[in-house]
Amino acid sequence: MGLVGIPENGIGDGFSNLPLGSKNKYRRMESELTEEDDASNHHHHQQQDRSKNTQKYVMACAIFASMNSVLLGYDVGVMSGAILFIKDDLKITEVQEEVLVGCLSIISLFGSLAGGRTSDSIGRKWTMALAAIVFQTGAAIMTLAPSFQVLMAGRLLAGVGIGFGVMIAPVYIAEISPTIARGSLTSFPEIFINLGILLGYISNYAFSGFSSHINWRIMLAVGILPSVFIGFALFIIPESPRWLVMQNRIEEARSVLLKTNENEREVEERLAEIQLAAGTGITNAENYEEKAVWRELLSPSPSLRRMLITGFGIQCFQQITGIDATVYYSPTIFKQAGIKGNTQLLAATVAVGFAKTAFILVAIFLIDRVGRKPLLYVSTIGMTTCLLGLGLTLSLLGHGQVGIGLAILSVCGSVAFFSVGIGPICWVLTSEIFPLRLRAQAAALGAVGNRVCSGLISMSFLSVSRAITVAGTFFIFSAISALSVAFVYMFVPETKGKSLEQIELLYQNERGWEGGEVELGDVEHLVQKQ
Repeated sequence: MGLVGIPENGIGDGFSNLPLGSKNKYRRMESELTEEDDASNHHHHQQQDRSKNTQKYVMACAIFASMNSVLLGYDVGVMSGAILFIKDDLKITEVQEEVLVGCLSIISLFGSLAGGRTSDSIGRKWTMALAAIVFQTGAAIMTLAPSFQVLMAGRLLAGVGIGFGVMIAPVYIAEISPTIARGSLTSFPEIFINLGILLGYISNYAFSGFSSHINWRIMLAVGILPSVFIGFALFIIPESPRWLVMQNRIEEARSVLLKTNENEREVEERLAEIQLAAGTGITNAENYEEKAVWRELLSPSPSLRRMLITGFGIQCFQQITGIDATVYYSPTIFKQAGIKGNTQLLAATVAVGFAKTAFILVAIFLIDRVGRKPLLYVSTIGMTTCLLGLGLTLSLLGHGQVGIGLAILSVCGSVAFFSVGIGPICWVLTSEIFPLRLRAQAAALGAVGNRVCSGLISMSFLSVSRAITVAGTFFIFSAISALSVAFVYMFVPETKGKSLEQIELLYQNERGWEGGEVELGDVEHLVQKQ
């Protein structure tokens, strides 16, 4: 029955003919399959081409948006060496030196606060342009400064420009990036800060041979160059799709998302998510009023309070572990270890710059593979060990060659561990955990915490070191770094592989932080799918 029935179903016919040499039917099937394969391959190649173009476009946007971060890094790096010559040329006191170095961080918080407001009103893109213009003006004034007072005026303007830039770049990149690559791309500003620091150190070393009246001015003037590129960037990068949705410019947002996402279905899903998060549909002007946003931040809901503790806490810990003091005053630290002569001191700081920059690349490679939290553990534990080692080296080993070697190794180790984790991840987290309507202002608040802590540490380092020795100061930094390990354990959830809107839901969960890693299991498929 079964055998007789097979030909009737039209199945046996195909099989029985193949061994009998009926090649026509075989050829016809083969040609149909080949045509289907060709069509499928063509579609696959189209998808691959689109994927490559999308990746290149998003990468270009992230690089250009990060240009402002070079300015901050360059200023931090160059001032560590320039200050040696400014002291000689302008005859400034130690207190004036602390104020000059540290005030940038305090002043930049005003830029960060204003940046939250301007980025919501004129957009993320034009806030970056404003940052570059303000910084350029400040750098030009510093370069030509005939006295300490004029130098300070330029420094204040540069600080405001840096505050704008450092706050807006991670927010913009997080809003434009596809979920799967958001961690890596949002780390770009930190790469560029490190690149800026390295360029600042190299500039110190390169121009230190000139007279002390000229060399520090050249060092500061070179800092104007990166902001020129930002002018070109404005013609290339689009506005943030999430800001466009907030302005009810839905079609423009869709067109940007089509350029930054490979899959059209995903674009529509993402657009719907953003519209829901932005509350478009009930767009009253009051929704985005400054007062409403700040009122919500000042009397937060339980979920927003959890976000603020994570975001504000990680920003403060990034600085109170002493990274800016280590970078700004590395010549002072190495002098304490026994290195003599400005050229040797500046050469040792170049090694620090290379360590800091090289290890940020490790973070970029691992952040979306390993996740945020494991890297934070490696970073904070490693820094604690190196800072403790530096304190012990400076207090016990004096000025010998072994002491000098261990001091350089400890400083390089500390900045390397910083770059692997808490350096970039702090900015990634604050740009991805807050809801859309609050993101710019909350990220600004986090940047303010970061800048205040940086300023306080930078402005007090020399005074504290004189009171309790440089070694004693690093013992304190080591203890604070140990506390940061506990903070990461208790208050930082894993956000790898979640869309910005999913992260917002994560914090609305009553168990919030503790449930973070367990809950992320449900989006493993999302990562694999993308």
